[in-house]
Amino acid sequence: MRVRVNGVDREFAGDAAMPLLWYVRDELGLTGTKFGCGIGACGACTVHLDGRAVRGCQTLVSAAQGKSVTTIEGLSADGTHPVQLAWRAHNVPQCGYCQSGQIMQAAALLTTTPAPSDSDIDKAMRGNICRCGTYLRIRAAIQTVGRS
Repeated sequence: MRVRVNGVDREFAGDAAMPLLWYVRDELGLTGTKFGCGIGACGACTVHLDGRAVRGCQTLVSAAQGKSVTTIEGLSADGTHPVQLAWRAHNVPQCGYCQSGQIMQAAALLTTTPAPSDSDIDKAMRGNICRCGTYLRIRAAIQTVGRS
């Protein structure tokens, strides 16, 4: 099967029922996407599938056939995506483990809702858990990008 990952067409001859998370991490070596809960509840494994945020642990490789997958590594080659810049400006990460998923979810939100309200942010981000509790900084970073 053919899958485009971070702009590169890839051929995959493995198990089509493999979670996308394991394909990008184990097969492609893109380890920025994290394993968290394995049931799609924490958001650490969030990637984009044709621009839409999905949970990599719950999305099968077969669902990505013929589609475009973007991981945190593909969001910006040099880390200058507006969300990444805002994350740094607001000093969002503490431990950092959930942050790639948070950033991918926020980037998808800002694509569909360029100036999100607090309610929009809460709704979009509620499936992404931050054990360090940086939610106020996450919201501030998203609002900064939304205002620019």
